[in-house]
Amino acid sequence: MSDLASRATVLAVDDEPDLADLYRAYLDPAYDVRIATGGEAALEEMDESVDVVLLDRRMPDLSGHEVLEAIRAEGYDARVAMLTAVEPDADIVDMPFDDYKTKPVTRDDLLTLVEVLLHRAEFDERSQRFFALASKKAALEASDATDTEEYEELVGRLEAVRDRVDDTLEELSARDAFAEGRGEVP
Repeated sequence: MSDLASRATVLAVDDEPDLADLYRAYLDPAYDVRIATGGEAALEEMDESVDVVLLDRRMPDLSGHEVLEAIRAEGYDARVAMLTAVEPDADIVDMPFDDYKTKPVTRDDLLTLVEVLLHRAEFDERSQRFFALASKKAALEASDATDTEEYEELVGRLEAVRDRVDDTLEELSARDAFAEGRGEVP
Protein backbone atom coordinates (compact mmCIF):
# COMPACT_ATOMS: atom_id res chain seq x y z
CA MET A 1 0.00 0.00 0.00
CA SER A 2 1.84 3.04 -1.15
CA ASP A 3 -0.95 5.55 -0.69
CA LEU A 4 -0.86 6.66 2.94
CA ALA A 5 -4.53 7.67 2.81
CA SER A 6 -5.52 4.06 2.09
CA ARG A 7 -3.37 2.47 4.80
CA ALA A 8 -5.29 0.66 7.48
CA THR A 9 -5.08 1.95 11.05
CA VAL A 10 -4.06 -0.45 13.82
CA LEU A 11 -4.39 0.32 17.52
CA ALA A 12 -1.98 -1.77 19.60
CA VAL A 13 -2.85 -1.84 23.30
CA ASP A 14 -0.46 -3.24 25.88
CA ASP A 15 0.40 -1.98 29.35
CA GLU A 16 4.07 -2.82 28.73
CA PRO A 17 5.36 0.25 26.82
CA ASP A 18 8.32 -1.64 25.33
CA LEU A 19 6.00 -4.27 23.90
CA ALA A 20 3.61 -1.64 22.49
CA ASP A 21 6.61 0.07 20.85
CA LEU A 22 7.76 -3.27 19.43
CA TYR A 23 4.33 -3.84 17.88
CA ARG A 24 4.54 -0.38 16.34
CA ALA A 25 7.98 -1.18 14.91
CA TYR A 26 6.68 -4.45 13.46
CA LEU A 27 3.57 -2.90 11.89
CA ASP A 28 4.62 0.67 11.03
CA PRO A 29 6.01 -0.07 7.56
CA ALA A 30 2.63 -1.41 6.40
CA TYR A 31 0.03 0.33 8.57
CA ASP A 32 -0.73 3.53 10.42
CA VAL A 33 -0.13 2.45 14.00
CA ARG A 34 -1.38 3.97 17.23
CA ILE A 35 -0.32 2.62 20.58
CA ALA A 36 -1.92 2.80 23.98
CA THR A 37 -0.37 1.56 27.22
CA GLY A 38 -3.59 1.05 29.13
CA GLY A 39 -7.31 0.59 28.79
CA GLU A 40 -8.26 4.23 29.34
CA ALA A 41 -5.64 5.34 26.81
CA ALA A 42 -6.99 2.78 24.34
CA LEU A 43 -10.49 4.21 24.56
CA GLU A 44 -9.07 7.72 24.06
CA GLU A 45 -7.25 6.54 20.89
CA MET A 46 -10.27 4.66 19.55
CA ASP A 47 -12.35 6.21 16.77
CA GLU A 48 -14.04 5.24 13.50
CA SER A 49 -10.74 5.26 11.60
CA VAL A 50 -9.31 2.31 13.58
CA ASP A 51 -9.56 -0.85 11.50
CA VAL A 52 -7.86 -3.36 13.82
CA VAL A 53 -7.29 -3.41 17.58
CA LEU A 54 -4.65 -5.64 19.13
CA LEU A 55 -5.74 -5.82 22.75
CA ASP A 56 -3.97 -7.12 25.85
CA ARG A 57 -6.27 -8.75 28.44
CA ARG A 58 -4.50 -7.86 31.68
CA MET A 59 -3.99 -4.16 32.28
CA PRO A 60 -4.06 -2.25 35.54
CA ASP A 61 -6.67 0.43 34.80
CA LEU A 62 -9.21 -1.34 32.57
CA SER A 63 -8.99 -4.98 31.56
CA GLY A 64 -8.94 -5.94 27.91
CA HIS A 65 -12.41 -7.38 28.40
CA GLU A 66 -13.69 -4.02 29.67
CA VAL A 67 -12.06 -2.18 26.77
CA LEU A 68 -13.54 -4.67 24.32
CA GLU A 69 -17.01 -4.23 25.79
CA ALA A 70 -16.66 -0.43 25.57
CA ILE A 71 -15.49 -0.62 21.93
CA ARG A 72 -18.48 -2.77 21.00
CA ALA A 73 -20.91 -0.65 23.06
CA GLU A 74 -19.78 2.45 21.15
CA GLY A 75 -20.56 0.65 17.90
CA TYR A 76 -17.04 0.68 16.46
CA ASP A 77 -16.68 -1.80 13.62
CA ALA A 78 -12.98 -2.54 14.10
CA ARG A 79 -11.77 -6.12 14.08
CA VAL A 80 -10.36 -6.96 17.52
CA ALA A 81 -7.75 -9.56 18.41
CA MET A 82 -6.95 -10.38 21.99
CA LEU A 83 -3.15 -10.51 22.07
CA THR A 84 -2.27 -11.70 25.52
CA ALA A 85 -0.21 -13.92 27.79
CA VAL A 86 -3.46 -15.21 29.35
CA GLU A 87 -4.22 -18.77 28.27
CA PRO A 88 -7.79 -18.92 27.00
CA ASP A 89 -10.47 -20.56 29.08
CA ALA A 90 -14.25 -20.90 28.86
CA ASP A 91 -14.56 -17.21 29.78
CA ILE A 92 -13.67 -16.24 26.18
CA VAL A 93 -16.72 -17.89 24.62
CA ASP A 94 -18.99 -14.85 24.93
CA MET A 95 -16.34 -12.17 24.48
CA PRO A 96 -16.99 -10.26 21.22
CA PHE A 97 -13.48 -10.44 19.71
CA ASP A 98 -12.45 -11.69 16.28
CA ASP A 99 -9.27 -13.60 17.09
CA TYR A 100 -7.19 -14.71 20.07
CA LYS A 101 -3.42 -15.06 20.10
CA THR A 102 -1.21 -15.93 23.01
CA LYS A 103 2.06 -14.03 23.47
CA PRO A 104 4.79 -14.06 22.50
CA VAL A 105 4.21 -13.37 18.82
CA THR A 106 6.75 -12.85 16.08
CA ARG A 107 6.77 -10.01 13.58
CA ASP A 108 5.41 -12.38 10.92
CA ASP A 109 2.68 -13.61 13.30
CA LEU A 110 1.59 -10.04 13.96
CA LEU A 111 1.61 -9.00 10.31
CA THR A 112 -0.34 -12.11 9.33
CA LEU A 113 -2.86 -11.54 12.11
CA VAL A 114 -3.56 -7.96 11.01
CA GLU A 115 -3.78 -9.01 7.35
CA VAL A 116 -6.27 -11.78 8.18
CA LEU A 117 -8.40 -9.46 10.29
CA LEU A 118 -8.48 -6.83 7.54
CA HIS A 119 -9.48 -9.50 5.04
CA ARG A 120 -12.25 -10.75 7.34
CA ALA A 121 -13.59 -7.19 7.64
CA GLU A 122 -14.63 -7.48 4.00
CA PHE A 123 -16.90 -10.45 4.79
CA ASP A 124 -20.56 -10.26 5.68
CA GLU A 125 -21.57 -10.34 9.35
CA ARG A 126 -22.41 -14.05 9.38
CA SER A 127 -19.02 -15.00 7.95
CA GLN A 128 -17.28 -12.73 10.45
CA ARG A 129 -19.20 -14.43 13.27
CA PHE A 130 -18.17 -17.84 11.90
CA PHE A 131 -14.47 -16.92 11.91
CA ALA A 132 -14.69 -15.39 15.39
CA LEU A 133 -16.29 -18.58 16.75
CA ALA A 134 -13.74 -20.75 14.92
CA SER A 135 -10.92 -18.68 16.44
CA LYS A 136 -12.35 -19.17 19.95
CA LYS A 137 -12.69 -22.89 19.36
CA ALA A 138 -9.08 -23.14 18.16
CA ALA A 139 -7.82 -21.10 21.13
CA LEU A 140 -9.66 -23.32 23.61
CA GLU A 141 -8.39 -26.47 21.90
CA ALA A 142 -4.82 -25.17 21.93
CA SER A 143 -5.03 -24.59 25.68
CA ASP A 144 -6.80 -27.93 26.24
CA ALA A 145 -9.90 -26.22 27.67
CA THR A 146 -12.46 -28.34 25.85
CA ASP A 147 -14.16 -30.17 28.70
CA THR A 148 -16.65 -27.45 29.62
CA GLU A 149 -20.29 -26.73 28.87
CA GLU A 150 -19.19 -23.42 27.35
CA TYR A 151 -16.95 -25.22 24.85
CA GLU A 152 -19.77 -27.57 23.85
CA GLU A 153 -22.13 -24.59 23.45
CA LEU A 154 -19.50 -22.86 21.31
CA VAL A 155 -19.18 -25.92 19.06
CA GLY A 156 -22.97 -25.96 18.63
CA ARG A 157 -23.05 -22.26 17.78
CA LEU A 158 -20.21 -22.73 15.31
CA GLU A 159 -22.00 -25.60 13.57
CA ALA A 160 -25.24 -23.59 13.35
CA VAL A 161 -23.44 -20.60 11.79
CA ARG A 162 -21.54 -22.92 9.44
CA ASP A 163 -24.83 -24.44 8.28
CA ARG A 164 -26.25 -20.97 7.58
CA VAL A 165 -23.10 -19.92 5.70
CA ASP A 166 -23.25 -23.15 3.66
CA ASP A 167 -26.93 -22.51 2.86
CA THR A 168 -26.12 -18.98 1.72
CA LEU A 169 -23.28 -20.23 -0.48
CA GLU A 170 -25.59 -22.84 -2.04
CA GLU A 171 -28.20 -20.17 -2.75
CA LEU A 172 -25.59 -17.90 -4.34
CA SER A 173 -24.20 -20.77 -6.42
CA ALA A 174 -27.69 -21.68 -7.65
CA ARG A 175 -28.41 -18.03 -8.49
CA ASP A 176 -25.07 -17.70 -10.32
CA ALA A 177 -25.75 -20.92 -12.27
CA PHE A 178 -29.16 -19.56 -13.26
CA ALA A 179 -27.62 -16.26 -14.37
CA GLU A 180 -24.91 -18.08 -16.37
CA GLY A 181 -27.59 -20.15 -18.09
CA ARG A 182 -29.30 -16.93 -19.17
CA GLY A 183 -26.01 -15.33 -20.29
CA GLU A 184 -25.99 -12.84 -17.40
CA VAL A 185 -22.60 -13.55 -15.93
CA PRO A 186 -21.30 -10.41 -14.22
